[in-house]
Amino acid sequence: MSEIVVGVDGGGSKTRVLVGTAEGEILATVEGPKSAVSPGEAQRSADVIGELVTRAISEIAQPGAVFPRVLYCGVAGTGRDEERRALHAALDAKELAEEVIIDSDGLIAMYDAFDDRAGILLVVGTGSIAYGRSPAGEIVRCGGWGPTFGDEGSGGWIGKRALSIVAASSDGREPPTALLFPILAATECDDVEDLIPWAKAADARAFASLVPVVFAAAAAGDPRANALLTLAAEELVLHVRALSRQLFTDERAAVAVAFSGGLMDRGSPLRKRLEQRLKSAVPGAQIRSEEVLPVRGALRAAARRIHLPT
Repeated sequence: MSEIVVGVDGGGSKTRVLVGTAEGEILATVEGPKSAVSPGEAQRSADVIGELVTRAISEIAQPGAVFPRVLYCGVAGTGRDEERRALHAALDAKELAEEVIIDSDGLIAMYDAFDDRAGILLVVGTGSIAYGRSPAGEIVRCGGWGPTFGDEGSGGWIGKRALSIVAASSDGREPPTALLFPILAATECDDVEDLIPWAKAADARAFASLVPVVFAAAAAGDPRANALLTLAAEELVLHVRALSRQLFTDERAAVAVAFSGGLMDRGSPLRKRLEQRLKSAVPGAQIRSEEVLPVRGALRAAARRIHLPT
């Protein structure tokens, strides 16, 4: 049997695992809970990944019959060396594969979008970040500073600002908004003031769960919901423009641009606004229409690690 490799995409909403051969054949795929690493919680992430990898491998062989050559994990929250080392140690101890590699979730998406070619990838889901690879191979990231003071344009960012709009409208600082009652329903709150304890207990994923409410209100013509999506698109454009200037001379230079993440699905109202805005803000952007699958990029990177074609 060909050597077996495993690719993992560990995100803030869910985790995807692919098991395949070093030649690129996909043998099994499973999906489970989030495994993004929070500071000091690498073991929890490792437990989620370990359980899913074990389940995926059990779909192709009896326990102990297959031992993967490479386990390549792209996991959100591993940008800092401390978290990356902690996750690597925790997964290594589980003896899931001969070699364990930890990378960022954004970079495995880059592998799927561009392989080793130049381009810019914008990832927008619960959080947001952009990666760029220059024609010379230099890789630079932009954004991704986390939910406390970053992740502009992301689901968590949009959700927080939707609550601000509702609060301002309730005060009379802004006109009434169609966001009010759908947000109360989505958060299971009876009154606007109940949003205070809800928000205090919420994490970025909970805030991001409010995005469908914003999309629906915008589609129904609510001015504030539409303004919020326009602002989110503008924030995301800034990521792409900054990398275009840094890696490709300026925003007029031809550059391949790809999108990934739950809010960048084809047909997403946020993606539509972003694509429209990029035409003028980054005129050199050549937007890729193909779907980007980070977990597929992880599997390809795992295969490349053992110097076999994907």
